[in-house]
Amino acid sequence: MNPIDLTIFCLYLAGMLGVGVYFLRQNQGVDEYYVGGRQMGSFHVGLSVVATDVGGGFSIGLGGLGFAMGLAGSWMLFTGLLGAWISAVLLIPRIKRNPHLSDALTLPDIFRHSMGERVALVAGLISAIGYLGFTSSQILAGAKLASGTFEGVSLEQALFAMGLTAVIYTVLGGIKAVIYTDTIQWIILMAGLTLLGLPFCYHAVGGWEAIRGTVDPSMLSLGAIRPVQFFNWMVTIVPIWFVGMTLYQRIYACRDTRTAQRAWYTAGLFEWPVMAFLGVSLGLLARVGADQGMFTYLGETDIAGMDPETGLPMLLRTALPVGVMGVVMSAYFSAILSTADSCLMAASGNVVSDILGRVMRLPGGSAHLRISQLATLLLGGAALLLATTMTEVLGMMLYSYAFMVSGLLIPVLGVVFWNGGTSAGAIAAMIGGGSTTVLLTQSGWALPWGLDPNVFGIAVSALAFFGISGLETMGQSEPIEG
Repeated sequence: MNPIDLTIFCLYLAGMLGVGVYFLRQNQGVDEYYVGGRQMGSFHVGLSVVATDVGGGFSIGLGGLGFAMGLAGSWMLFTGLLGAWISAVLLIPRIKRNPHLSDALTLPDIFRHSMGERVALVAGLISAIGYLGFTSSQILAGAKLASGTFEGVSLEQALFAMGLTAVIYTVLGGIKAVIYTDTIQWIILMAGLTLLGLPFCYHAVGGWEAIRGTVDPSMLSLGAIRPVQFFNWMVTIVPIWFVGMTLYQRIYACRDTRTAQRAWYTAGLFEWPVMAFLGVSLGLLARVGADQGMFTYLGETDIAGMDPETGLPMLLRTALPVGVMGVVMSAYFSAILSTADSCLMAASGNVVSDILGRVMRLPGGSAHLRISQLATLLLGGAALLLATTMTEVLGMMLYSYAFMVSGLLIPVLGVVFWNGGTSAGAIAAMIGGGSTTVLLTQSGWALPWGLDPNVFGIAVSALAFFGISGLETMGQSEPIEG
């Protein structure tokens, strides 16, 4: 990498670490560390929400979709817009106006009041495991980008460089550092891709005529997607807006209901169409470059056997001039860090508040804050080690999503919108739904109609929740015969 590009990139990383150091001095307790004192505004929270949800994994994953299927891959983030707006209308008012959640820190807190500690503990375990996997996927996304772009950098070296950077400033600054760096990172990402990345890559492959003459026409059509694929994305991605710990932390951090809703509406629009078409368009340009033989000097001659997620890093490495490379790389790393830090904070909140806080008595004040920071550090290390065992970003992200969605969606909807659920029904739904999805995912079985395992996991969860809750309710209401 040219020294100019490297200098730009290092200055960016130093700036992010500086934000973490600044907020290290601002955090006065766990409430500040995990939910920012509950006084955040819609602008910063909205950009943080979209930066967290889209982030590096979807940035690299969208590039892979654009490489493999073209513009139709953008429909994946349309489900993100739907999820954001539906939850803004249905979920946020019920959460923000519930007096029992005025001091809530985590998603499982919504179970604690109505269903008890055991349900909250199980929900905390599921959420923590899911977000640990999601953090790992973001670190892997950064490593793939770095190793594919920076000459002489191995995947393992990039993993540790990206992982340590994300972990350090998250440990230091907490949720305020996460939200404010997310704002900076999203602005850098949008500016870098829109003003520099897309124009330079478009010119490098030869413009519209070259694109149309190189790729299959179906890759330029929004209709080139199977209905079952869109349905699977819907079932996996829309529900995360109801069960995502990172999102509940931001709902709690907003000063009021309308602030949170404005943030969610903003996030939805940035997901689709803005980021959706930017991501798949760059991936499509990478496919054009690969078909033109642009990457043969890097040893990539077998397009059919090429990892789609490596196409975009290779295009950036090939097409961007000195100086521009540093800015665009900072933009992509911004996206990656903005999701990794949020997921790490989510996992930390689950472990400290929902697991450790329920099995032992934690000290208050600054000691509790230090325990939270130590937990964040240890979880970051675990996520980094997990990332070294994985190879594919988007799949790992969707598996993490599916695990949480299939286990938590039905119990969350039950406790928020229906008062008839029981603790036994909720626990059975969490364990049954999550286990079903994991088993089907690992089995390799051909599922009916090409449906995602998550569909069956949610179905099992619903049967367990409503079935067991209904039986318990009926048993309690049966009259005693004398």
